[in-house]
Amino acid sequence: MLISKVLANIATIKSYSNDVEINNITDDSRKVVKGDLFVAVCGVTSDGHNFIERAVKNGAVAVVVNRSHHVPCLADYSHVQVIEVDDSAKALGEIASNFYDHPSQKLYLVGVTGTNGKTTTATLLYNLFLLLGFKTGLLSTIRNYICQTPIETINTTPNVLETNRLLAEMVTCGCSYCFMEVSSHATIQQRIAGLHFAGAIFTNLTQDHLDYHETMDNYRYAKKLFFDHLPPTAFAITNLDDRNGMFMLQNTKATKITYSTRSLADFKTKIIENTFDGMTLTMEVRTDGFRSGVYEMVTPFAGSFNAQNLTAVFGAAALLCKGLNIDNQTILTALSGLRPVSGRFEMLHIGGIAAIVDYAHTPDALKNVLSTINDIKGADAQVITVVGCGGDRDKTKRPIMAQIAANESDTIVLTSDNPRTENPQDILDDMLGGLNKQQTERTIVIPDRRQAIKTACKLAKRGDVVLIAGKGHENYQIIGKNKHHFDDKEEVINYFEQSK
Repeated sequence: MLISKVLANIATIKSYSNDVEINNITDDSRKVVKGDLFVAVCGVTSDGHNFIERAVKNGAVAVVVNRSHHVPCLADYSHVQVIEVDDSAKALGEIASNFYDHPSQKLYLVGVTGTNGKTTTATLLYNLFLLLGFKTGLLSTIRNYICQTPIETINTTPNVLETNRLLAEMVTCGCSYCFMEVSSHATIQQRIAGLHFAGAIFTNLTQDHLDYHETMDNYRYAKKLFFDHLPPTAFAITNLDDRNGMFMLQNTKATKITYSTRSLADFKTKIIENTFDGMTLTMEVRTDGFRSGVYEMVTPFAGSFNAQNLTAVFGAAALLCKGLNIDNQTILTALSGLRPVSGRFEMLHIGGIAAIVDYAHTPDALKNVLSTINDIKGADAQVITVVGCGGDRDKTKRPIMAQIAANESDTIVLTSDNPRTENPQDILDDMLGGLNKQQTERTIVIPDRRQAIKTACKLAKRGDVVLIAGKGHENYQIIGKNKHHFDDKEEVINYFEQSK
C-alpha cells in the first residue's frame, strides 16, 4: 500500500516527501523486513525510538515518530521517510486501520470492560450469536475465535496491529459481529485507537492493577476513557449495581442503556432460585423500543454476579437484534442453553464434595464467589478455600484477599498463584499480614500449589465445598520467567482418582 493511503486522515507534523510503497507495518524493530513501515512507540518497558536505527538497518523504508522524541541521524539512509506525529501510539491504531481497510467498520464490534466479568460476558455474547445463526468473532483473555476457529491469545486486549489483522480476517470470513474484551491497560496504551465500536458494556469496577495505575482514580479514569470516545451511533450499557456505573457514561455520546439486579433499569433481573447447578431468573425489559415485557429463564450459571453478566448479555443482544426477526424470547432461549466459561465458577461434583475452580483474583471477585457459595451450601457444609496472589503485581490487595477468604471460609489454604520473579513466601507473608490471630489459626500455608490443592481436598468431607481461586482457566503456572504446565481442574480430578 502507498504511504499516502497508510497515512490517510492522520495529522502529521512532518510528513513524507516521496509516496513510497509499504509492504507491512510493525512497532517491533526485530520484525522489520525490507519495505516495512516502523512505528516507534513508547512502551511500558522500552521505547521504540531507541530502536529506529535497527529498524532502518533491517529494511524499514519509513518511520513514524513522536515529534517530542529524539530521532537519530539517518544521513546514511536518505531514502528513509521520517514522519512526525503528536502521538505515535495513537497514530499506530489509525495506521493499522487504514492498512487493513477499516475492518472494525465492516462488522459490529462490541467491547466489554470492567474488573470482573469481561471474559464471561464477551464469551457468552460470542456463543449466543453463533447459536442465533451469525458468523461471529471473539477477542478474549482465554482464546480468540474467527468464526469457530480458535486462535491462541497472549493479552486480554491484543496489540492494535494484531486486532486489526484479526478483524480483517473476520470480515473475510463473513463475520457480522465481534465481541472484544477491553482492558484498562489497552485504553491507556492506545491499543484500541482507530477502532470503530458499535457498542460498549461496563461490568463493574473494583481494586485491581494498582501496580500499573497506582490509584483507583487513575484506574477508573482508564475505564471511562473507553466510553468517552464512543461515537454517537454506538450504544453504552452500564451496570447500575456498581457505584461507578453511571460515572462511566457521564461524557459519552453513545446511547445510554442500564441494567441491574437490584434497581429499576432498562434491563432488570431478579433471582428466583439460586443453586450450585444454576438459577431461575425473571428478566424484565423496561425501556421503550426493545419489546418490553417480563421473561423467565433457567440457566446453569450460579450467583448474583452471573445474574449481572447474563443481564448485560441479554441487553446487548436485544440492542443488536433490534430490527431483526429475532424476539427477546428467542434470545433468552438460546442464552439459557449456554454453559459457564472455563474456569469461571466451574463446578466439579467429585467424591461427595463440590469443588469449584474460579478465576477470582481480585478482592471483589473472591468475595462474590464465596458469598454465592455460602448462600447456596448446606447448613453443615464447611467451606475450604485455596487462594494465592500473583507476584510482580498489586501488593496492596494481598492482605485484603486473605482477609476476605478468612471471613467467608471455615478453613483457608494460602498458596502460590503465579509467583513470577518474587519469592513465593514473601507473597504469602503479605497475605498473612491481613489476618488476625483467630483467622491465622484456621489458616494453612503451603507454597506448593499442587500440595495445597491436595490438602484442601483431603480436608473436605461429604457435603463440603472446596474453592480453588485465582487461576481458573489457566493451564500454567509462572515461576520466575518460565511457564510450567499446571491446571487446577486437573489437579482436583487427579487427586480423587488416585484416592479411590
